[in-house]
Order: sequence, then structure tokens, then C-alpha cells
Amino acid sequence: MVTPKYHLFVCTSCRINGVQKGFCYGKGAVDIVQAFMEEIDDRDLSSEVMITNTGCFGICDKGPVVVVYPEGTWYGNVTADDVEEIVESHLEGGKKVERLLI
Repeated sequence: MVTPKYHLFVCTSCRINGVQKGFCYGKGAVDIVQAFMEEIDDRDLSSEVMITNTGCFGICDKGPVVVVYPEGTWYGNVTADDVEEIVESHLEGGKKVERLLI
């Protein structure tokens, strides 16, 4: 089993029945997941970063929400435009993106 350096959880408002609807979904969370997948692939980080879409974290007013483990960093109000900065600064550079921290 591969142990990634980072595991990203992105709220896409996925419900138990598999239907995606809700705040984060409505604000482009699926596009955020896609942007992370592309950015990770472009930077050849696929062996170091795992991405999982999730259901609601319960803080919809901060959504879309992205959580980075193992350190448990929570980012809020994330857009697809923020993905490159998160990957470059946090995942590659080890520096959290302060303006997005919850």
C-alpha cells in the first residue's frame, strides 16, 4: 500500500445516496477536485498526494472546504483558482496559504 505524503479531502456535498447537491457543490467543488487532480498530475505528485471528495463537513458558510492531512490544515472559501497556489505553496513548499485558513 502506498502511503501518500498528503491526503486532501474536498467537500463536494456528496450525499450517502451518491447524489451531489448542496453548498460546496453549488460553488464549484467538483471543479476544485478536478483542478487538484490536474495540478497534481502536471507536477508529477501523484505518488505523494491523494485526493478524496467528501460529504458535508458541517461548516457550509466556509465552503468549499479543503482539508489537508496529515497536519489537519483546513482551508475555506476555496476556488479552482486557488488550487495552484495551495499545491505550490503548501504541498511543494511546506507553507500554508494563510489567506484561506479556517
